[in-house]
Amino acid sequence: MDPLMLLGEWWWIAAVGAGGVTAGAVGLRRRSTRSGRRLAVDAARHDLRAAKVAVVEKRAAVKIARADHTRIAAERTARRATAEHVASAKRMLRDAERDAKAAAADVRAKQVRLNAARAALPAASAPRPLERLRADHDAIVARWMTYETDPGLQIAYPAMSDVKQPATAAYFRAANRAAEARRTAGERPTPAEFADYRDAVDALARAFEIAEHTARGRGDTTASVGWQDAAQDAISRSAEAIDRAAGAAASAFAAWSARKRPRGDDREGREGRDDRDR
Repeated sequence: MDPLMLLGEWWWIAAVGAGGVTAGAVGLRRRSTRSGRRLAVDAARHDLRAAKVAVVEKRAAVKIARADHTRIAAERTARRATAEHVASAKRMLRDAERDAKAAAADVRAKQVRLNAARAALPAASAPRPLERLRADHDAIVARWMTYETDPGLQIAYPAMSDVKQPATAAYFRAANRAAEARRTAGERPTPAEFADYRDAVDALARAFEIAEHTARGRGDTTASVGWQDAAQDAISRSAEAIDRAAGAAASAFAAWSARKRPRGDDREGREGRDDRDR
């Protein structure tokens, strides 16, 4: 049979096979997405896209600020603008350039996060990214709870429970935000919801570290002063107790000596007193 005729009759087999492979790959990706296995990768990709959009916007802002600065400088030459206007335009240009550099750095950071998420893609039996994120969240809360439940830590580091302290108040705000992001994420979060929850947990970890460092710095001084005061008070109380004990012991010894004195001594004492009376 002519190969060309055979190819003409059975060409659809290749198309069906290719379609089956594509459908299988798409189905596998969808199952992976539904199971949450690729959630961290999808969230990192979402962040990278948003960062690239921000870079484009910041670079456009730099061009606009540069054009404004050039225009105002020209107007200053024509005496239609003041030196303050030129200085203001220059400051705005510098701010725009700094924002553009920060946005470019953010893109590089997001690319690194995406590469890390791809490298850490869990196996079928490994914990999912959402499970790991929740475990990290719970670990931070558990570390804070030790300062609430341990009496020794409460005495040594009272600032960890004092909402009047700025660092502690910032931790509680971050904790509320992380808890809200966790509720919003639910059991099947979108990449954007997962990214928001992940960023909230990262912020919570930083807030806890700052609050703990601040509390320990305050606690060292407070605890040192407290222990010194307690030790001095204990020494004073001990000295008073020793004096009272010594007085009581002396009185008891004198009473005991009077009761145990021999009768002969009493008789001699009476005779001596009679002689003196004569």
